[in-house]
Amino acid sequence: MQCLVMNFGHTGRAWNAWKLTKYLKSKGLNQRFFNASKSARASDYELSPLLEITGLNRKPSSLEDFELLYTLTKEKCLSKKLPKNVNSRGVFVCNELDLSEVEVYGFDYDYTLACYKPCLHDLLYNLGRDMLIKKLKYPDAIAKLEYIPGFAVRGLHYDIEKGLLLKLDSFLQIQLGSVYRGLTKVPDQEVLKCYKNRILPIAYVEGQSKNHQPNIKAKMVQLADLFSVPEMCLLCNVAEYFEKNHIDYHPEIMFYDIKSAVQACHPIMHQIVMKDAEAYIEKNENLPKYFEKLLQSGKKLFLVTNSPYSFVNRGMTLLAGNNWREYFDVIIVQARKPKFFTDESRPIRLYDERNDSHVWDRVTRLEKGQIYYEGTVKQLQDLTGWRGHCVLYFGDHPYSDLADVTLEHGWRTGAIISELTHEINTLNNQEFKMSANWLQMLTQLIEENQDNELEPAKLCLQKWMQERDKLSNIG
Repeated sequence: MQCLVMNFGHTGRAWNAWKLTKYLKSKGLNQRFFNASKSARASDYELSPLLEITGLNRKPSSLEDFELLYTLTKEKCLSKKLPKNVNSRGVFVCNELDLSEVEVYGFDYDYTLACYKPCLHDLLYNLGRDMLIKKLKYPDAIAKLEYIPGFAVRGLHYDIEKGLLLKLDSFLQIQLGSVYRGLTKVPDQEVLKCYKNRILPIAYVEGQSKNHQPNIKAKMVQLADLFSVPEMCLLCNVAEYFEKNHIDYHPEIMFYDIKSAVQACHPIMHQIVMKDAEAYIEKNENLPKYFEKLLQSGKKLFLVTNSPYSFVNRGMTLLAGNNWREYFDVIIVQARKPKFFTDESRPIRLYDERNDSHVWDRVTRLEKGQIYYEGTVKQLQDLTGWRGHCVLYFGDHPYSDLADVTLEHGWRTGAIISELTHEINTLNNQEFKMSANWLQMLTQLIEENQDNELEPAKLCLQKWMQERDKLSNIG
């Protein structure tokens, strides 16, 4: 989260107190109303009495009145108690949930049970970049383009037709200042000229229908997978190289080239991680204890992941020991989510661990200790009887992991959002809290005076709104 932090130090307080004292003296007001010493603070008083003794219980009219009103409001802000810190490891509940009703706990693997170290992004980026050069014959010079940590976050949209990476809010409104072509920020005026409007049509943005079928009208894709972060960086790095070197390119072709290159690298990435899992996977000593606690409470556990068994087995052995399979009643790998949650006809198959292939026999029951792959959630429910609100499923992808099972099957879901740690740490910063308090009070001040037609009011409102926009980091 980007934010503008204001300095509310002693210098600012003394300056505001000095201005208020000067104003009181100019009006000939009795000093008993205000201590004019260097430590004097308007926040020692409530705002309403101060407005009354300064004569501003009436509607302000002069430039001096509005400046004083601003000063008093800021001093009042300084006296407000800051909100308590938020626990960065907390659980945030969007809907009421009675855990005693939950009988079955389900888990994704990647970025849910297994959390990866940042070096995995470097690995995936480098593999994708090398694939572009060796297989797709991109210029050798892009081998010098390094991964840029922190450049992009998941959830951004990429316009495959225009070659732009940008942020949209929940109303499909473009966040000006967040639009990039390559590594270069696109000016706001150019963005508005390009799209004609800040709000985009839903058909232009949403690339998939309810059943995840392609929408040919859509020109954007949302990169909501954590594995897509290095893909975004590679997209922007290559586009920047083409732009700077005046190389003509087709944004849509480049997008699909890079997407296919990164996806083709996943099996290679799996092999590298399996050889040195400790270097890429964060250890979690509490995970086996958590599983044991659930089992002791009589809960059922299952695992559904898109990753292959050999990759999952190596990681889970590191995280939960050689007997990790004993924790789960059902294990399904290569599940092809989100189609696992929406299709109805793909059969569940039994995995032959010795031959690394599937068994042709029809699966009529799911046995503990066995490995299954593919299938659908409908078959999982039919074979186990695990339905509705008795199931709580954890994943990291808000759409392919969580949205469909909630809407279509009534499962309870939990999202593992690692980015919240940074977000909450920012919110817990004292200077940020003070800026947030001031933003709230400044917004209220603007709303209370926005209908004033006096020229001094218009001048001050313009300044206040500029300050508000900087505080809220609009765009």
